[in-house]
Amino acid sequence: MPADPSTLKYRALLETSEAFITCREIDSLVRTLWNALQPVIRFDYLSVVRYDQGKGVGWLEASAGADLGLPVGASLPLEGTPAEIVLATGQPLYIADLRAEARFRPDVAQLIASRGLLSGYWAPLARGGKHFGSLGFSSRSLDAYPPGDRELMDHIARQVTIAVENALAFEQIEELRKKFEDEKVYLEEEIRAEYRFDEIVGASAPVRAMMQQIETAAPTDSTVLIQGETGTGKELVARAIHQLSRRNHGTFIKLNCSAIPAPLLESELLGHEKGAFTGALAQRIGRFELAHRGTLFLDEIGEFPLELQPKLLRVLQDGRFERLGGSRTIQSDFRLVAATNRDLRSMVAAGRFRADLYYRVNVFPIPIPPLRGRREDIPKLVRYFVQEFATRMRKEIESIPAESMAALVNYSWPGNIRELRNVIERSVILTAGKRLEIPKDALSESAGVADGRVLPLAEAERRHIIEALESAKWVVGGPRGAAALLGIKRSTLQSRMEKLGIKVARGMTDS
Repeated sequence: MPADPSTLKYRALLETSEAFITCREIDSLVRTLWNALQPVIRFDYLSVVRYDQGKGVGWLEASAGADLGLPVGASLPLEGTPAEIVLATGQPLYIADLRAEARFRPDVAQLIASRGLLSGYWAPLARGGKHFGSLGFSSRSLDAYPPGDRELMDHIARQVTIAVENALAFEQIEELRKKFEDEKVYLEEEIRAEYRFDEIVGASAPVRAMMQQIETAAPTDSTVLIQGETGTGKELVARAIHQLSRRNHGTFIKLNCSAIPAPLLESELLGHEKGAFTGALAQRIGRFELAHRGTLFLDEIGEFPLELQPKLLRVLQDGRFERLGGSRTIQSDFRLVAATNRDLRSMVAAGRFRADLYYRVNVFPIPIPPLRGRREDIPKLVRYFVQEFATRMRKEIESIPAESMAALVNYSWPGNIRELRNVIERSVILTAGKRLEIPKDALSESAGVADGRVLPLAEAERRHIIEALESAKWVVGGPRGAAALLGIKRSTLQSRMEKLGIKVARGMTDS
């Protein structure tokens, strides 16, 4: 014996109530509604449309039944649609004969007619003054929904509203969770990379001038463009700016524009939603979003693809963007620090870099001197790296031969500090005793020529001895004196000092 209509409605309400409790995804909820309500309500198409009132755009959240040719997630302009009428009135919309409806856009009316839909009922999804969208039932029958069915559909819509509100809350929680997880992974990677942001080694005039510029720019929150050759330490300067800024409590997010293929760079910056493109198996938060309230460091910005530069410029102007495949506008408050080893002005003139983007990033330029332009810092850097690698490798290296230091000071260092660091690391690995041994093939040039002047060996040796004396507080002999640091006898050092005209105050020759 078939069940009476009241019993069917009771069963349908019970089944849908259980679905509202267990379903966190609107798509699975709509499928449950389709199966549970079919025995009690005549409909051939069921849909949930969500919309953003601020942008005036809706999207198909979920659907079941007749194929309207609209993929889930498809953007739906509200103008001339049932959703617009429901949003404007805040009341349910019932149309007994869709063929006579004149308020729809021609393409919307044509789509409805092509699927043979003749009547429909749309209930608002609204709660607490917030409008989330609409729940729509459509039928291939005329005047398909009597008052009793519409009352049931209103009740279902109220339940769907709560489900949509909960789904939004879960989405926000999931986004925050993923953001924190992404930040955690990123920060763990940063810790493993052992970067230092407060150990810029050197006291030469170019370095002091650079540090003064860093201290001037850091508190301003303005965009900084770091200019320097490869290996000069642009990232170290960027981290110093971040640490000295008001954003030092936030995350330092970096991206090397030359290391990521152009097709992937947009997704890397903006992020993407699940299914945004082939291979997008999960939602990904982009670097713009991760840098919120922190600093975004774009290294090698001169390599940024020309076709993506307008999108970068728009984000830099107002901090607003949308993930690929998404419709929700995201606001990110980040400070941009860019770096390049290219001449951006020449690239602008050649049409390879947008002028408006150049002016946007070149607010406060900070040039970094090449290593050959700060040779007096080389002995300090050498000792710094020797100590670092010797400690790491558990070796006792106590001295650096004067001739080795002279060779290091005179080398042109086309790879700058990065090359110097690599040379010292290799040297420490190969050193068997307590005196640093630099491989003969480590330096491919005999002297530095990039600045147009080769340092004479006597001058390089003189500088090296003075550096050793300064480190030893001008003590020549003893276990911590300059002679011990240089790995030579005190008498040999005194002889060379006399030859080079280096004088020490009386009483400072011994420890």
